[in-house]
Amino acid sequence: MPTLLVLGSKPDPVLPPAARYDAVACANAAGYSAHRHGLPVPAFTAISAVVTSGIGSGKQSVAALHGLRTGTLYLVPQFDKPLTLMKIIKTLPNAIKTSPVYFRFRLRQAGYCWNDFICSDAAFYQELIAEQCRYDPQIMALVAKKKPSTGVITLLIGMSLGSYDRFIMSGFSFELTHAYAYNPEIHQRGTTLSRHTPTDLQVLRRLAEIHGNIFTTEPTVNEQAGVPLFQPAAATGGD
Repeated sequence: MPTLLVLGSKPDPVLPPAARYDAVACANAAGYSAHRHGLPVPAFTAISAVVTSGIGSGKQSVAALHGLRTGTLYLVPQFDKPLTLMKIIKTLPNAIKTSPVYFRFRLRQAGYCWNDFICSDAAFYQELIAEQCRYDPQIMALVAKKKPSTGVITLLIGMSLGSYDRFIMSGFSFELTHAYAYNPEIHQRGTTLSRHTPTDLQVLRRLAEIHGNIFTTEPTVNEQAGVPLFQPAAATGGD
């Protein structure tokens, strides 16, 4: 039963025994935690385009990726809503900094390396969410308001590959905290709560109900999203 460890970027991830998973996937700058804890080079990493937009937390993430590498790098685009001409003009600088060309340039400049690069549009990820959630109308209504976090999208990518039978989520907390630095957005927003949280909770709950092969080492994910806790003693992963 090939098992994928999906690693988020939250502080102090509760990691399962190395013998209980076969590969690692990282979300955003979770490669920092993977390297710090001696985990294998990620089979793939999903990184939000926002990371290279110039915001403070994005700069921190890029810095945390310095000297690291991954197998396949997935660029996760912003889920844009229809824009007026005025908004297009106003958001043009952001569009340039989150474009695939600039995204690759900025990460290469930071010393981050990868073998393969995959850039799919927002429609691809929206369909991926819909398919794995069995086109649940309530889920899709939430996604239309706010997309899931990159961590949840990393899980969804892993599920879509057909290479793994079980998934273990570590380093998730539904907060803005990072393992590598204090996120300035916490001060700016006056809260540690991520804006993705309402969508993440419902998507994870639905995925766990449908598929039955998603587990977590993090009590907060178990308590808030209903994802079953991973029990190493009872697992047979890596066989």
